[in-house]
Amino acid sequence: MGQALPVTWVRVTDVERITPRTARVGFTADELPALLEDRPDQQMKLCLPRAGQRTPRLPERHAEDPYGMRWYEAFLAIPEAERPWMRSFTVRSYDRQRNVMAVDFVLHGDGGPAARWGAAAKAGDVLGMVGPSSLYARPLPAARRVLLAGDETALPAIATVLEALPAGAGAVVFAEVADAAEERELPSAAHGAEVHWVHRDRGGSLVQAVRGAGAALDGVDAAWVAGEASAVRDLRRHLVEDRQLPKSTVEFSGYWRRALTQDDAPTKEDLAWAAERAADAS
Repeated sequence: MGQALPVTWVRVTDVERITPRTARVGFTADELPALLEDRPDQQMKLCLPRAGQRTPRLPERHAEDPYGMRWYEAFLAIPEAERPWMRSFTVRSYDRQRNVMAVDFVLHGDGGPAARWGAAAKAGDVLGMVGPSSLYARPLPAARRVLLAGDETALPAIATVLEALPAGAGAVVFAEVADAAEERELPSAAHGAEVHWVHRDRGGSLVQAVRGAGAALDGVDAAWVAGEASAVRDLRRHLVEDRQLPKSTVEFSGYWRRALTQDDAPTKEDLAWAAERAADAS
């Protein structure tokens, strides 16, 4: 795989409501076989049309711009009222025989552009896709028993990590969702993973659940944590400072920020977080 950042048009093949608040959307494109790899946690961005648009307005991509810098400048130059919403997603699965990529849309009650689009998606709809690229692939830490923790936005990635665990590796999962209706089957049987669901309607939170896990985390020697940024920060510090996991064994990613969107400028906390992540990777 090359390291250029691709820009592709993807077309909806099917839509399935897998839980009351999650729509699983199938996408296809001729370019998918060359873009998608057999690895977990493949992240990309989808470009969603603005109101009144049937398809998003995107700049053309040029071969002499392999890293997409000029493309992104041209993207930002599109008037805001016409510029597509760009949101981050994880590839849940890819069926090479059908050439269909599955992506889960969390239908938040906040009416954000991704939730609105996902709730109304139908076969034939077209979006732009930026990535995925092996340039941004982060290998999973080697572990005998790994902790996987996240909210519903992290469930697609958690499922792919479980599927990719080597033989003999164990896992414990803590997953925060709105209520019991949002639970779903995870590929845990092959590795004997323990799955703990945390329900917000019962007052539960991911941070409290992991901090109070006690012996459930015995033997954990690596962790993968993703979801709301402040929760991820809290858990990462808990795992490193309290559980004494080496920083290099804790993979973490803030997928979204409470009361902010991906269109908002980074806060001081975001910048400090990015610097800390870069320092850990060096």
